[in-house]
Amino acid sequence: MSDALDFTERPTVLVVDDTPENLQLMSALLKDDYKVKVANNGERALAIAAGDAKPDLVLLDIMMPGIDGYEVCRRLKEDAATRDIPVIFLTAKTEVEDEERGFGLGAVDYVTKPVSPPIVLARVKTHLALKTAADFLKDKASYLEAEVARRTEQVNAFQDATVVAMAGLAESRDGDTGGHLLRTQNYVKTLAIQLRRHPRFAPALAGDRADILFKAAPLHDIGKFSLPDAVLMKTGPYTPQEFEIMTTHASAGRDAIAAAEARLPMPSPILACAREIAHSHHEKWDGSGYPQGLKGDDIPVAARLMAIADAYDALTQRRAYREPVAHEDAVAAIRAARGTHFDPDACDAFAEIADVFYSIAVRYADSSDALRAAAQAGATPLT
Repeated sequence: MSDALDFTERPTVLVVDDTPENLQLMSALLKDDYKVKVANNGERALAIAAGDAKPDLVLLDIMMPGIDGYEVCRRLKEDAATRDIPVIFLTAKTEVEDEERGFGLGAVDYVTKPVSPPIVLARVKTHLALKTAADFLKDKASYLEAEVARRTEQVNAFQDATVVAMAGLAESRDGDTGGHLLRTQNYVKTLAIQLRRHPRFAPALAGDRADILFKAAPLHDIGKFSLPDAVLMKTGPYTPQEFEIMTTHASAGRDAIAAAEARLPMPSPILACAREIAHSHHEKWDGSGYPQGLKGDDIPVAARLMAIADAYDALTQRRAYREPVAHEDAVAAIRAARGTHFDPDACDAFAEIADVFYSIAVRYADSSDALRAAAQAGATPLT
């Protein structure tokens, strides 16, 4: 916490008055209990208040040449660095309107001249005690806010690590590596950033949505855990029955994530997004995908982006049943499926930033074979 709670230091009182006798009187009255600073005009008072060693309280005369006390108070209260310093007016102005104006500017008290020493000391003591309490509460609130932020960061980091670990277990069953998760989540985020100014996509990709997509993407195939090895690890074409079994992983992934959401005390934007991706990223723009045969804009935006990311990665990385294709061939294949498999506008956005996809593929390549295949495009990877 800050040094605001150092009770060993005597509080500092700034006395502002254009009359030397008044400054001497107040200094003599306060010096035994407080550090006293004096200013004989408003400009000097503001300079002292703006310094590193700020006063803890200001005793302020109103009627002064140049900048009067009202203006000094106004400037102190409009400055974030000095607004919390309590101001007590010391003045011969005793009309109700004068007091109302002073309080309206932020003063905490009013003491009329000629001053009564016991009253001045009592008021100063009271308002310094109130300021000390306020400083303590503000300091404590700042500490608690920082602690909440730290704990939240820890929880988020744990959540992110758990998501990746769970996704990694599912991916490892069919021979994929952590590189697949890293690549696809970077592809999705890159595509989301590219599309978030597009009028069709802006509402769905506003704010921190790209980061949410990045964190949710690793769970896109979490439903693979439900598939039997004979189906999941098969290297040849599926029979119709095997294909039907394979398609169930989309719904299984949705159900697994939904079960996790149900155990939480509050909604999780990351898990909600992951549920959409897991269930719908195998849907196709023309309605020929699975598991629901959704078509066009009925497919969630996150799933549409994931479909492109997953397709690019499947094409450019080695699989047990085929060699990887070159980056340029993967781009051509995805563009050829514009409007059938993929959202046309998302496909166009992908084509515009295909070189970034290539760089991600190179950075997180699983093997030198995959790297060489991607390098056939001749692009320069990110560094």
